[in-house]
Formats: sequence, structure tokens, C-alpha cells
Amino acid sequence: MTAYNIDDLKTLMQRLREPGSGCPWDLEQTYRTIAPSTLEEAYEVVDAIERENYGHLQEELGDLLFQVIFYSQIAAEEERFDFDRVVSELVTKLVRRHPHVFPDNTLESRFTSERTEDDERQIKKRWEEIKEQERQAKGQRGVLDDIPLNLPALSRAAKLQKRASNVGFDWPDPGGVVSKIEEELQEVKEALAQGDSQAVSEELGDLIFAVVNLSRHCKGDAEAQLRAANQKFEDRFRYIEQRLQEQGVDVKSASLEVMDQLWDEAKIQLAQCPAQ
Repeated sequence: MTAYNIDDLKTLMQRLREPGSGCPWDLEQTYRTIAPSTLEEAYEVVDAIERENYGHLQEELGDLLFQVIFYSQIAAEEERFDFDRVVSELVTKLVRRHPHVFPDNTLESRFTSERTEDDERQIKKRWEEIKEQERQAKGQRGVLDDIPLNLPALSRAAKLQKRASNVGFDWPDPGGVVSKIEEELQEVKEALAQGDSQAVSEELGDLIFAVVNLSRHCKGDAEAQLRAANQKFEDRFRYIEQRLQEQGVDVKSASLEVMDQLWDEAKIQLAQCPAQ
């Protein structure tokens, strides 16, 4: 099998976009039309990691890289930038953000002495200071200015909370967040009792936001935790379907009582299987 490299991938992309002889579909694409595929490919990378399917991960990383090459080719055609400039700016930024690795702000520089515990404590603080300097250089003065609107809602909530925490707007420990969750849950109950659907929707949003905050305080990733909960629900429900099928019962006609019993059974059976 021929071993290709990044230059070959760039050539392939140029050929796909070559007027007259390229691929009609690729020639029609724009930044906006590719964007949904980029999100899909990123999620497929995450899915392969969470399933520990590392053979598939290689393929998905290639698909995600192709998205970067595609955007860069369109930009090159418009004389905005090209892939090499994307790489150069990325390396420059990462060298700048890691003075604890590249002390002279060059890729070749390195520390020759052992890192102390105090150095380790300062790394995170310095990282945030550098990112803040970058935001100001871009004219972003607000603490929350550069958090993308199109992030998944749970991830964006965590980023908003983390950014606010960096300037001291936060509870000192998880206990305060738990109290806030209890407060928000009570407000949901009150809105339900009043039959106010708009208030219910708003209060549920506040409750979810508070739960994300607790996840962050507990050093968790709410997005990953919810994905894991989704998978657990799916596994258990599929167990219910399988058991009903074995009994010759259609899931649509099964009673809630029977499904609840099978759900409890699924919790026990699947907990004993490390793969679930």
C-alpha cells in the first residue's frame, strides 16, 4: 500500500476543487455547507474514543483532518490563507501559550533544570493570563466574549462558568452548588404547580445550568457524563426490548409495570458486564 503524507492530502484536495476536472460536489461546497459535516466528524472522533475503538479512531481522525484541509483549500482559492499558514499560526500560538516548555518563545528552546512544585502551580495561572492577553489583543474586552455560541449547550455552560470562576465569580465549594440545585428544583416544582409552561421551561434551564456547575466543581465533564448516561439508558432499554422479544411480546403492547421490572433486571445484569 502506498504511504501518503500531508502534502499528498493537500494535492488531493486541490485536485478535487480544480475547475473543469474536479469533483462537482466538492466544487459546490462552501464554508457553511461543510460546517455540519465538521461537527459530525468531531462527534464521531469522540464516539470512537469513548467506545475505545482505536482502529476506527484512526479513520475518524483522518475524516476530521480532511475538514481542515477542505476549509484551507477554499480559503486559499479566495486568497485569504492556506493550510501552511494555519499550521504556522497554530504552532506560534501553542509555543506562546507554553512558556513553561519553550522558555525563549521558540520551538527549539527548552528548560534544562528540573521543574519545581511552585512552577507546576504557576503553569495554569500563566496559561489563563496568556489567553486573556490574546483576547484583549483581538479587541475582546468582556470576560465571556470569545465563547462560541454554537458549542453544545452543556459544554458552553461549563465554559461560561469556568470563565466567570477565573475572575472570582463562583461558589467556594460544591456545597453551595448543591444548595443552588435544590433551590432551582423547588422553583421548577412551583412553576409546575402553577401550570405556567413558560416558567417551567425557564426554571428547567436554570436547573440544568446549576447541574452543569456541580459537574464542573467535581472536576467532571457534563457533556461526557450525559453521553455516558445516554448510553446507559440505551443499553438498558435495548435489554428490555430483547427480553420482551424472547417472550414473544411487542414492546408497544407491554405494560409499564412489566417494563419497569425488566428495567430493574437490566440494571443488575448489565452492571455485572464490564462491557456495558
